[in-house]
Amino acid sequence: MPINSFLDYLTFEKKYAAHTITAYRNDLLSFQQFCLEEFSQTSIVNINYSQVRSWIVTLVNSNISNRSINRKISSLKSFYKFLQKTQQIKISPLTKHQPLKIAKKIQVPFSEKELKQVLDILNEKQDFEGLRDKLIVELLYSTGMRRAELIGIELKDIDLVNETVKVLGKRNKERYIPLLKAVQITIQQYLKLRSDINTKSSSFLITKSGKKMYNTLVYRVINNYFSTVSSKVKKSPHVIRHSFATHLLNEGADLNAVKELLGHSSLASTQVYTHSSLGKLKEVYNQAHPRSSKN
Repeated sequence: MPINSFLDYLTFEKKYAAHTITAYRNDLLSFQQFCLEEFSQTSIVNINYSQVRSWIVTLVNSNISNRSINRKISSLKSFYKFLQKTQQIKISPLTKHQPLKIAKKIQVPFSEKELKQVLDILNEKQDFEGLRDKLIVELLYSTGMRRAELIGIELKDIDLVNETVKVLGKRNKERYIPLLKAVQITIQQYLKLRSDINTKSSSFLITKSGKKMYNTLVYRVINNYFSTVSSKVKKSPHVIRHSFATHLLNEGADLNAVKELLGHSSLASTQVYTHSSLGKLKEVYNQAHPRSSKN
């Protein structure tokens, strides 16, 4: 079956993450179901763009966001490129497709003050969960790693001798991130308490019952603590990653260096963070330029 072959290709050759494979599968099966119901067509190998367009209209009428629709169509485009590559079709029906327009959302990072306030709160916690939660915030903010990367850290990935942590990024790309001295101290304190937990898990971050840390718990930790100091609508691990990049750029860090720390494959991905540092840039500009009214 072409869909299964495509998913195998993504899994074994492209080495995509499991949740990414699931998203591709759901998108393709959803379109296949649509073609069956609307056009009595059991296979989506030989379809035309008008059929895809009909699906897009249905998705729009279902109040699905343009961003989500574009992601679904991106799954289809990848599928038909695979069919071309394996010579199952000659031309992709999506060759001339243009993505739907989406409004650019400005991600508002946490301020340095908000991060300090949360860490001050966590500094008062001396039990296992409190120290672990402090370490979660410190690691996210001092390294800019993704939530999935944080959860995926194994005990063996922490290297206090070389002062680094190894993380497994998108498409199984490994990278080493430096650890600040303050974070190393928290790690040592955490490991001491972790040794008292009855667990066989090799995961670095665990629950108090000894199980591997999971996505919703990391999100809950961040949301709960930052809700006490911030009125921002979105309070998530990704906002801390955004704060990491923005604060580094505000202090004059090289964009390429930030790119490497974040694990981005292209500079374009990192440039989305530069708009947040424009305020700081304008401030420096107005203070330093000879023609500024302040001089």
